[in-house]
Amino acid sequence: MERREFLKRVGATGLAIAGSALGAAWLHDSRSGAEYFRDREPKKTTSLKSYRVHRVAGAVDMTVVRGKDPEKMMRAGLGEMGGIGSFVQKGDIVVIKPNVAFDRSPALGATTNPDVLKVVARLCQEAGARKIIVADNPINQPEGCFFKSGIQRAAEEVGAEVMLPKPSAFSPIKIGGEVLKTWPMFYRPLEQATKLIGVAPCKDHNLCSASMTMKNWYGLLGGRRNQFHQQIHTVIADFPHMIKPSFVVLDATRVLMQNGPTGGKLSDVLEGNTLVIGTDMVAVDTFGYTLFGRDPDKLDYLHKAEARGLGSTKWKEQNWREVLAG
Repeated sequence: MERREFLKRVGATGLAIAGSALGAAWLHDSRSGAEYFRDREPKKTTSLKSYRVHRVAGAVDMTVVRGKDPEKMMRAGLGEMGGIGSFVQKGDIVVIKPNVAFDRSPALGATTNPDVLKVVARLCQEAGARKIIVADNPINQPEGCFFKSGIQRAAEEVGAEVMLPKPSAFSPIKIGGEVLKTWPMFYRPLEQATKLIGVAPCKDHNLCSASMTMKNWYGLLGGRRNQFHQQIHTVIADFPHMIKPSFVVLDATRVLMQNGPTGGKLSDVLEGNTLVIGTDMVAVDTFGYTLFGRDPDKLDYLHKAEARGLGSTKWKEQNWREVLAG
């Protein structure tokens, strides 16, 4: 092949790749509220309510559960915290927010384990929840992500509704964080919810070192959320200011140890056989970071959130339990 022809083909390939990337970005923006910010100042904004529940004095704030059966683990962990009935009551509308960002199979550890999500949903049903909604705003095409990750099937098996992101489901939300001031969010499920539960995989992340329960809420943002990558630690520290869940679950049944957040190789994944359940996301993620064999003192977003009074990195000083299940 002559040099001139080679350069032409390389140029054409580069344009095709760039066009594909821009097309994917446009599709994400078009479904996730970018149109709300064309004039930069939305005329109407909404503030999020708190989904926290009152905890009795002396209640356990966090459990670290070891085992291989997600149902036994979740029941045992929540049992130490007063049971699911201390969080979810009859008639509640519960939104469960997993991480379904990529069209990956569950074994690759890039998304929430569907077996863990199914147990959480089933327990909410047992507590009398009137409706359970499973919602996320994936990076890849939503239908494919929910299918490939197994989350669609898990939700259907327990009768939960899967709510996919559509432009009409986004609203500009007044957040009031250090970076996140007002931004379009996947608000439709939150608008209905009386209780909110985050179920996040424990995985490596090339930008922020680790994606856990705090980073999980990034999936509710609409618009061109990739512009926050340069301020990722401050943005993640904004999430416990923005979202007040009923409780969170760090799904470390499998841990994506490297090449996150997308993964792609089974060799990147270790069996973690652990669930961390808690009401303080900062504490949960501080413990979770140790599962990588890394030092939480060096994870910037944990300390940014703690400095703002949004949680504590001193999980050992909280009322917590370690539980063996099954």
